[in-house]
Amino acid sequence: MSDRATFRARLGALDVSPVEEPFRRRMLELLDTTPDCFLRTAYPAHFTGSALVVSADGCRVLLNHHRKLNKWITFGGHCDGDANLLRVAMREAWEESGIAGLEPVSEAPFDLDIHAIPPLKHEPAHEHFDVRYLLLAPEGAEFAVSEESHALAWFTPEELASLELDASMRRLIAKWQTRQRRG
Repeated sequence: MSDRATFRARLGALDVSPVEEPFRRRMLELLDTTPDCFLRTAYPAHFTGSALVVSADGCRVLLNHHRKLNKWITFGGHCDGDANLLRVAMREAWEESGIAGLEPVSEAPFDLDIHAIPPLKHEPAHEHFDVRYLLLAPEGAEFAVSEESHALAWFTPEELASLELDASMRRLIAKWQTRQRRG
């Protein structure tokens, strides 16, 4: 099965929240109607892969204070033609955090989101169809700040509560916290 077909099957079988269901429907439609949906030049929308990086003990998450967006977000980026979104999320998390040996908690996406991107330089306004994965950092992982970030930091749930995060990030963090409580 191709990466595209595997992704479509996983997306179709994914158990999603009521908030995520419209995102999934739109993602499936984009897959079915846009052959180049894994390229950043596909407008008005294209796929991106992201990762919420969790510490080895599962008690903290690593966030990126993004240089261009000037806010705390997960690691992620454009697919650049790769239909294996888990591989994209892992590549982006490694490039942006410097942490080698990140391991996926599951091959299935952890969360789905669609967010608007404003026009920037040569790019028109468009949407990122963001597929988010949960990645586990190795014991003793040390990060390195890339040129894409102002800073990186590990946050406990209590520390996350004091950050100014958008609704999408708050939903993602709440989903991780619910998973942690269930064990």
